[in-house]
Amino acid sequence: MRNDALTYAQAHQDEALAGLQELIRIPSISTLPENKADMERAAQWLVNKFAAIGMENSAIMPTPGHPIVYADWLHAGADAPTILIYGHYDVQPVDPLDLWDTPPFEPTVKGDKLYARGADDNKGQHYTHIAAIESYMKTAGKLPLNIKFMIEGEEEIGSENLTDFIANNKELLKSDAAVISDTGMIDPQTPVVVSGVRGLTYMEITLRGSHRDLHSGAYGGVVENPLNAMARLLAKLHDDDGRVTIPGFYDKVKELTALEKEQFAQSLTTDERIMKETSAPALWGDKEFNVAERIGCRPTLDVHGIRGGFIGEGQKTVITAEATAKVSMRLVPNQNAETIAELFTKYIHDIAPPTMTTTVTKLSAENGAVIDMTGPAIEAASKAYEFGFGKAPVFSREGGSLPIVTNLVEVLDVPVVMMGFGLPDDDIHAPNEKFHLPNFYNGINTAIYFYDLFAQG
Repeated sequence: MRNDALTYAQAHQDEALAGLQELIRIPSISTLPENKADMERAAQWLVNKFAAIGMENSAIMPTPGHPIVYADWLHAGADAPTILIYGHYDVQPVDPLDLWDTPPFEPTVKGDKLYARGADDNKGQHYTHIAAIESYMKTAGKLPLNIKFMIEGEEEIGSENLTDFIANNKELLKSDAAVISDTGMIDPQTPVVVSGVRGLTYMEITLRGSHRDLHSGAYGGVVENPLNAMARLLAKLHDDDGRVTIPGFYDKVKELTALEKEQFAQSLTTDERIMKETSAPALWGDKEFNVAERIGCRPTLDVHGIRGGFIGEGQKTVITAEATAKVSMRLVPNQNAETIAELFTKYIHDIAPPTMTTTVTKLSAENGAVIDMTGPAIEAASKAYEFGFGKAPVFSREGGSLPIVTNLVEVLDVPVVMMGFGLPDDDIHAPNEKFHLPNFYNGINTAIYFYDLFAQG
């Protein structure tokens, strides 16, 4: 059954690519209200696709925000294991549009790369599972194990409604393992099994200095400019060595064990690799830790945007009434995202100048997670990677955040396998996002192997 599925997948690569391109053309940007209809269209497209490949109970599950798509196939027998496959159909905005070489929602193949928003994150990655299941169903008419899909539409905006959905549907989502293909590989030949993800707390700061914009000649030097105040405030969030200055921020961060230190020292994530990937003239951060440790097991704080004042062509001498900044903190296991939000809020109020009315708003807060690296699901994933890519995977912690991991571990109490196929230079969240097509096709093969291996126990 497995070999027939592999043969089918090899012979129908063009069809798999065409299906992915069709899904990508739907501009399902979850954060923009004007794309709400596109979100619903993408969800319905997935429902139709699942039904077409032989999945059952394919349905749109409403939430207070964007819907979740569910589908299953449960005919492998009571003794066969059940896998829950997670993905997300929402994508990031495309701005700045003028930096795209091709239209972001017109998927374009150049050589062995597919360029489009969502090509990697996450339509291309979770589509590997859709194509793998289609390969089984087209050849054997059945699967070697039971399958459930949960594809959400709010991952890019913090998965606000996912926790409640999972808590309210425990029986529906009950499974023996969960698979997430939303992470990356070191290079096209070196797969990675992710052993942990960081949490995320996302905050917004607003400083208001006056009830309206002011003429800088009449009021400059008398009424403080909120942009000046914001620049000074944000500069106080790090010390000169790159450490976050919020009191209590590091209190719950666990020290690395000798074994963990040794593993990170052997990591393929090096200064040279990061500089090559980013073209940064020099690296930055806490010199007490190497780059692999800083990405995998250390918390961070970053400013993502500052809004206020005049940025048009020419000049305008205005003291803006208000300035806003968006700040996120990536958190390691043991750091509580809600507690960090409280510490951040208190610190901002403590250091904000008396010349400003200060507002701090929490936009999202999700804890990180460490994955249990024992058990048949991880073993099956490791062997499947080796079959699919010709090389055994390395084990590494992920610097990014996946709220779903914490939900699956804490709410469903299910082992999680993070089996991704993206590459470091895929430019996710940036212009010219792409997906390496050999990884797409090898990812389909890896999924086919994984289902077979896990079904065998």
